[in-house]
Amino acid sequence: MADNARAKKLADLIREVVAEKLLRGIKDPRLGTHVTITDTRVTGDLREATVFYTVYGDDEERASAAAGLESAKGILRSAVGRAAGTKFTPTLTFVADALPENAKTIEDLLDKARASDAQVREASSGAGFAGEADPYKKPGEDEAAE
Repeated sequence: MADNARAKKLADLIREVVAEKLLRGIKDPRLGTHVTITDTRVTGDLREATVFYTVYGDDEERASAAAGLESAKGILRSAVGRAAGTKFTPTLTFVADALPENAKTIEDLLDKARASDAQVREASSGAGFAGEADPYKKPGEDEAAE
């Protein structure tokens, strides 16, 4: 079992090698500059690596990029093996990262909250106090009322 520092180093190396190979080494038009490698995780035994990626474009471009990554998996694994110099080269699994969709959902929720805050601010702009302006008793007021 490898330590976490070694797995992290290998994950960083895999991310760099795969990104560089996608940018300069693979001539597949399905990949091009549309694919961005966002994260890489390696299991504790250094046998499997999960590469997270995003694709800028519509669903059709995402599907073609996924197919392109699957077809280039062997070339990418060979490049990782040459760069890593480990006894066993980890198998690569490509997973589409849900980061852009999650960010859009959060932005939509924040927009709703801003709109709700604006409505509350507008409704309370001309409002006054429900009772007196200062509802707290001050020392000496009880004695003056008697």
